Amino acid sequence: MKLSQSLYAAIVDLDGTMIDTLGDFVVVLNRVLSELALGPVERAFVEHTVGKGSEHLIRNTLAHVGADALLYAQAWALYQHHYREVNGEHASVYPGVIEGLAALKARGLRLACLTNKPTAFALPLLRQKGLDGFFSVVFGGDSFERKKPDPLPLVKTCAALGAAPAHTLMVGDSSNDARAARAAGCPVVLVSYGYNHGEPVHAVDADGVIDRLDQLDRF
Repeated sequence: MKLSQSLYAAIVDLDGTMIDTLGDFVVVLNRVLSELALGPVERAFVEHTVGKGSEHLIRNTLAHVGADALLYAQAWALYQHHYREVNGEHASVYPGVIEGLAALKARGLRLACLTNKPTAFALPLLRQKGLDGFFSVVFGGDSFERKKPDPLPLVKTCAALGAAPAHTLMVGDSSNDARAARAAGCPVVLVSYGYNHGEPVHAVDADGVIDRLDQLDRF
């Protein structure tokens, strides 16, 4: 599907799309669980659980280790504390991301980062990894009333970019991004290497799947 002539803007997901943050999540969650005298979680569990916001991740982690759901408030406070300390230490930018973002900018597209990660964690992570300069706006999971896969964040982000959804490409790594894009009316391309809840990304309804962000020029 050739999209380039009709695109005015692009919205790019963060975790699993631009930056591999799985190591940060694993370290932070296991610090939280240790302080709560609970057993650890494995990397595979975290990989299948991230993507729907920190609240969802913490609640599912507590359930996974057999903890009382009433521990959520304490776990959330610990999670925020440890994530601020760890943010970016065990994370790396995927190959092709910088080149891909630079190519989108060179085409004259306005760019936004839209993530379910809290804004207070997303902004310093983008700065630390040298990606913040690519984006006109950055919105986190706490920026709007609802998170992806609800279409509201995409609709609001398109408005902030001054571009209609039909002319705004969503670039993500999971069914969350694709479902939100479809409902908002945005074309969507997914990367093959991210966190799609343990499901094959090629089975998701999208306009294409790429192995690196610098392959977006084919669209």
